[in-house]
Amino acid sequence: MIKNKFTKLALGTAATAALGLTAHAQSSDALLDKLVDKGILTVSEAKDLRVEADKDFKTAFQAKTGMPDWVTAYKLTGSFRGRYEQFSGNNTAAIDRSRLRYRILLGATVSLEDDLEVGLRIGSGDQKNSGQGNPLSQNSTMGNNWSDKGLYVDLAYGKWTPIHDGKWTLSTTFGKMERDVFDFTWMVLDPDLTPEGVVLQSGYAINDKHSLAFTGGGFVLQDVSGSTHDPAIFGGQVLWKGKWTDKWSSTLGAAFLDLANSEQLTSANAFQINQGNTRNAASGAPKYNFTPIIGDASITYTLNSFPLYAGAFPITLKGEIMNNPGAPNNNNGYWAGITFGKAGAKHTWDLTYRYEYLQSDAWYDQLADDDNCAYYKTSVANVAASGFAGGTNIKGHFLKLNYSITDSFMFSASCYLNDLINPSVNSTKEPQSSAMHFFADLMWKF
Repeated sequence: MIKNKFTKLALGTAATAALGLTAHAQSSDALLDKLVDKGILTVSEAKDLRVEADKDFKTAFQAKTGMPDWVTAYKLTGSFRGRYEQFSGNNTAAIDRSRLRYRILLGATVSLEDDLEVGLRIGSGDQKNSGQGNPLSQNSTMGNNWSDKGLYVDLAYGKWTPIHDGKWTLSTTFGKMERDVFDFTWMVLDPDLTPEGVVLQSGYAINDKHSLAFTGGGFVLQDVSGSTHDPAIFGGQVLWKGKWTDKWSSTLGAAFLDLANSEQLTSANAFQINQGNTRNAASGAPKYNFTPIIGDASITYTLNSFPLYAGAFPITLKGEIMNNPGAPNNNNGYWAGITFGKAGAKHTWDLTYRYEYLQSDAWYDQLADDDNCAYYKTSVANVAASGFAGGTNIKGHFLKLNYSITDSFMFSASCYLNDLINPSVNSTKEPQSSAMHFFADLMWKF
């Protein structure tokens, strides 16, 4: 009799959780585990109840959402970010400017039976090149007499994860996906890029302290009509993560990338915003190939507490190096920095400093961080006009502060202080190319 009452209680709790959708698994499983611990239910009975609760959840989910029965879950995410931005330089030709901008992201992730997933996201952005969005930014600039602004497809992918047994994971993704399929920093891929192609990812848990991750993929850069040799990027990466003690952890990664058919990335064919590469004067295409080898490492020490910080306080040293054998010189890049803290939860913050040195032909300039900019007095033939521009051939300092006012509301301030490494453009020296790029953000997320 007592068991039957608790059985009804467990099923009732599970059904209630099912109506709450996302709370289902945690609440019903926790209650059933507690009943097993107290000897009220056997392990077998708890297992049967979990099956029944899952059925109840699925029925409630379908009734509440109107989704077909092969949809098992969905998640909506999004954010709004408001930004004040300023550019300034010490060249007399530089025009100091400031502007107000905002960014909107709204996405959905839908989980399906048989380990399938679909992801969609739309984002704001200023129009570039025949009305297309800017691949390096989803910011919309205030102005144009309060004109309506555009929305673009920012993510659109399908994913299949056939293996996830706790030891091994294996997944493949096709479409327009998050940039973090590779664990690269902004020196390699701008934080706003969403690569298009196919990727295969695998992970192996060596033990509860150490793990390995493997990534390989191919990505389309440009669809060139009339040619079977479209520019594309192929690459692979291996990443090891280790947790040595409760205080110490580290990462170590190595990667190789190959940009095929770079001669097709002409001014007529390619989307060009950044600068820096040595280019063919006639076509505007990069002069050299890009086959960079990339290595990165980090080490983190976690303090139990820190003044004006809620919770354990991590301190991370990290660096990344790059060499491009495809170019004969000016083919190296590196950065090193330190981060104190980690923002995200209410009343947490982080402070980052890094120094970056990225030579002109270390990597394809259109994929590097566009906020990391210097000032060009001379326009680059067939590529870009004079002014502030990001990309390669840049050295300098970066400072960033994030503070989480609440779990969903964050303040950020970032400042780049840069100069050109090689001050010659079209055989013309670029005196006083230093620039400051500063922006402050307020972001609401859900």
